Amino acid sequence: MPILHAVVLGVVQGLSEFLPVSSSGHLVLVRWLLGWDELTDEAATAFDVAVHVGTLTGAAAYLRADIRTYSAAALAPVFGDGPLRADGRVGWSLLVSAVPAGIAGVVAGEALRGSQRIAVVALALIVFGLLLGASDRLPARHELRDFGPAHALVMGLGQALALQPGVSRSGAAITVARGLGYDRGAAVRLAFLMSLPVIAGAGAYGFAGLSIPSGLWPALGWGAGAAMITGWVSVWATVQIVGRVSLRPFVAYRVLAGCLVLALAAAGLR
Repeated sequence: MPILHAVVLGVVQGLSEFLPVSSSGHLVLVRWLLGWDELTDEAATAFDVAVHVGTLTGAAAYLRADIRTYSAAALAPVFGDGPLRADGRVGWSLLVSAVPAGIAGVVAGEALRGSQRIAVVALALIVFGLLLGASDRLPARHELRDFGPAHALVMGLGQALALQPGVSRSGAAITVARGLGYDRGAAVRLAFLMSLPVIAGAGAYGFAGLSIPSGLWPALGWGAGAAMITGWVSVWATVQIVGRVSLRPFVAYRVLAGCLVLALAAAGLR
């Protein structure tokens, strides 16, 4: 795999993982548009896992204060440092939120993996973009500190839908969070924090049993590095855009991108 391809795909993964636009969908579309199909299925899986781990590292660096706060609060009762308080409940609930996606990915495996057909990916971009826009019109009545196990499971079910490329893990979680009544800022931060254990688990599970050719390691390293840097940028940019504007720019992008891809595919231009 050429290093240039690895870097470009790493940048695509890093930027689109936390923006609510679907990283897996964009990886499929970029490979389709540029005709980059040089990897075997196993090598492509290894590369996708590597860039996801890179993105996880960048996001964890940005969210390190939140990770420290909720982890310490969740473990405080375990070490006898007081009762479980609101931040601790949030910390444990974030782990609970990973259960639906973990079950879907491990138990169901390939049977639940979504179609990578271009039309299906494009339609997922459009449909779930419109759902994101509709949810953002709902009133807010919850803050991040209200996050508990029941909401965690519901949002986790939404997150599990991202097995279909084009849905977006963060986009689905934000959509459900806004539907539950969380304010925009809390919905975005919860979606980011929820994704960390899922990406970590998927990375460990994805690498298990893979036979990676020695010649692929440089591409994995470059791709993961590019994804790490742009993953940090993606989290920062999403927080800034949502805080100052709304989710509308992401909705518009998803709908326009999906329509453009459908038009290109229908016209046979790619």
